[in-house]
Amino acid sequence: MTVKFSRWDAADYLESDEEMALYLDACLDEDPGDGSLIRVALNDIARARGMTQLARDTGLTREGLYRALSSSGNPELSTVLKVIRALGIKLHAAPATPVKPRRATRKKAPEGLVSV
Repeated sequence: MTVKFSRWDAADYLESDEEMALYLDACLDEDPGDGSLIRVALNDIARARGMTQLARDTGLTREGLYRALSSSGNPELSTVLKVIRALGIKLHAAPATPVKPRRATRKKAPEGLVSV
């Protein structure tokens, strides 16, 4: 008995804008710091959406997009931002650690003035 395996492709399962945004968000959280996982996620999302239309929307060539988002690609930040905007995804920043509430402090009066 021969077992056949097929290659799993995330692009086949990204069907809605929300799924695409959540996928990219998860990859942003898990990226090792070199951008490789973000590049892979953008490639998957771009292929799910349609690389030809994305090329038109970004003003880049289709071949250039494939090259930039490939495993050996090293896209500039401007390219990444163009792709993210064209995909209709919005990025935002948040603190990496929870912000501790600040205690109210009493201000001291400048020297020479008496505080009442």
